[in-house]
Amino acid sequence: MNNSAYNPNQNHLLGALPDNEYDRLAPYLELVSLKTGDVLYESGGKLNYVYFPISLTISLQNLMENGSSSEVAGIGNEGMLGTMLLMGGQTMPTRAIVQIAGHAYKLKADILLKEFYLAGPTLRLLLRYTQALITQTTQTAVCNRHHSIEQQLCRWLLITNDRVVSKEIKVTQETIANILGVRREGVTEAAGHLQNLGYIHYRRGHITISNPLGLQGLVCECHAVVKKEFARLMCDDLHRQGMRQTSSIVLAPIFTPASPPVTPKLPPPRPVTSNRSGLLSN
Repeated sequence: MNNSAYNPNQNHLLGALPDNEYDRLAPYLELVSLKTGDVLYESGGKLNYVYFPISLTISLQNLMENGSSSEVAGIGNEGMLGTMLLMGGQTMPTRAIVQIAGHAYKLKADILLKEFYLAGPTLRLLLRYTQALITQTTQTAVCNRHHSIEQQLCRWLLITNDRVVSKEIKVTQETIANILGVRREGVTEAAGHLQNLGYIHYRRGHITISNPLGLQGLVCECHAVVKKEFARLMCDDLHRQGMRQTSSIVLAPIFTPASPPVTPKLPPPRPVTSNRSGLLSN
């Protein structure tokens, strides 16, 4: 495998770490090639590794007893699979399956936790990413409940387009239906409409996004909400893009010490004197 084509810094989280923290993790990063449909974790699986995608995407899916599934969040080169580890859990609450084939770097969980517990920039960066991922999860739930299949499909296409280099997405309609938790016929109808508008071109197992601006005109607000939150929380990401340089990342502290109480200055007491009646006065 040609490692030079897949630099760890192509992952936004790894690319945002200060040099000294990145250098401590770099020797333990292992490049892996994964295929569509590879299951990285089943629900309840122990988190032995975390994954930093470079060119692949990962789908987090909830499975029902009848075999149906629905995606609760997706992970691409903007993030990491394994945030539950940071919250103190040792297992995955959902299935993690490779959605689009490609490459990722995996890292042993105990190596990341060792760096995380130093309570430096790595901790703050990963906690903010976790918050952004929670936003994506909650917004996906709202979208699946309140928006049309076409809007959901536009959202998924735009998010995937943000994560992959190629404009062609290798995915079947059945896979998209499982991701969105809808019937395949609904996806077929929505994809056909988008193709008639000239926004996408679809052939068996391949979707090419021809007009992203057209999709943005049809998509619900969910795509913008998630994208805005990622931009807000990860606004100081610095990406090396394959070139090592001194990082000047300044991350806001998670906890701000409370200021000491301020004792108000009182005026000096006025002298107390005695009048002729023997009563005290001031």
